[in-house]
Amino acid sequence: MASAALEQRLEQNAAAQAGLAERIRESGVELVYYQFVTLNGRVMAKVAPARHLARNLERGVQFHGSAVADLATSRHGTLIASGPEREEFLALPDASTFAVLPWDTTYGRFFCDLYTRRDRAEEPGEPLPTCVRSNLARVHARFGERTGLELRSGTEPEMSWLGADVEVWSQPNVSPAYHIGALETMRPIVKRVIAYAQAMELDMIEGDYEDTGQLELNFQFDRCERTCDRLVTYRQICAQVAREFGVIASFMPKPAVGLMANGCHHNLSLWRGDENVFVDEGNDTLHVSETARHALGGILEHSRGMLALLAPTVNSYARYWDVGQFAPAVVNWGFDNRTCAVRVSASGRLEYKLPDASVNPFISHAAVLESIADGLERGIDPGSPQSEDSYGDSAGRFPALPRTLGDALAALAEDGVVRSALPDALYDAFVEYKTDEWERFCGTVTEWHREMYLRAIP
Repeated sequence: MASAALEQRLEQNAAAQAGLAERIRESGVELVYYQFVTLNGRVMAKVAPARHLARNLERGVQFHGSAVADLATSRHGTLIASGPEREEFLALPDASTFAVLPWDTTYGRFFCDLYTRRDRAEEPGEPLPTCVRSNLARVHARFGERTGLELRSGTEPEMSWLGADVEVWSQPNVSPAYHIGALETMRPIVKRVIAYAQAMELDMIEGDYEDTGQLELNFQFDRCERTCDRLVTYRQICAQVAREFGVIASFMPKPAVGLMANGCHHNLSLWRGDENVFVDEGNDTLHVSETARHALGGILEHSRGMLALLAPTVNSYARYWDVGQFAPAVVNWGFDNRTCAVRVSASGRLEYKLPDASVNPFISHAAVLESIADGLERGIDPGSPQSEDSYGDSAGRFPALPRTLGDALAALAEDGVVRSALPDALYDAFVEYKTDEWERFCGTVTEWHREMYLRAIP
């Protein structure tokens, strides 16, 4: 017998089937991607003819067990996160996520959630614990039960566009940030990204040119699950636009030293219905409530433990070493202070600056929710704000961030609150994958090694 969660999804899909079939006929969709997000934030999919809509809404599609970890093989030659049985799992579409791809309107797509197979001997049709999307939904539902609140978020997806046609000239010692000439160089790309995003119902609000080849194009905030879906969609749009222009759209956190890194700041607020409970108009100093302060306290308390989930690649940590590029270096907060890990805004939101462009948003938001819940329940005091620059001499007053992926994984292992955001199977798969990534890097001889040591002795 299938789980209650699976039965509910099947009922929702059945209720939506007639309307979806009509929409597919009207739009001329012939093929449909059934896609899900792996623990690394990559998108996996199968494609099926649209005429099989009813079958796929009821039966979904199946994938090999190790697909949740990109079918990656460890340096010891074993598939990561597949389990001893190499058991397949079921990807069942979420009917509410259907969209027509604007670059080829004969294609549509669904986001899927993952379940164990219904013919499984034990626990058939249960939510797959390594499904990052359904895990966030469960964590958020639990948060709502504990607090009566919901988390809304907006992300700032910085990224690098690389190619001869997108390189811009700038004056020495003058940043190209915000320059209209730089934006004009990128105009064809910006225009197409925004057009595709709006066609896929992302409410694009504003964007700018930030550094050499770096764009930030933002969309409106929403309930955190929808924001995560939209961020994944935005990344897919950028990848498609890059293919069309023959350039590279990179979400690598730190493509080059001396340039601003690619962050993905999370702008966070808690809501009770239509009320943002972070807002306190009577607070003339910070304009945020005690609820916001305790939420901030939880975020700061668990930032070291969260960092491996917010900055999940070896390259991520180059961002924190290259100080002076507006990347945070320590665990602190300030009012409208862009050098801090958390920037408190008068608009009633917390801008959390540790997540970078490689982040899996479903995982980061789950960890943030658990950290905020701990802050609210324990009434954690965030301490005094930092009013000065957070670099240089003042940095020693605050807890330092882990400086490598290996250090961050060790901090994650010690933080029970952050670990509780991930089911054991998802935590184990993440740590297995990222430990393997870190060990591969430690065993790699780079050009830096050769420049430093090839002729150093005698």
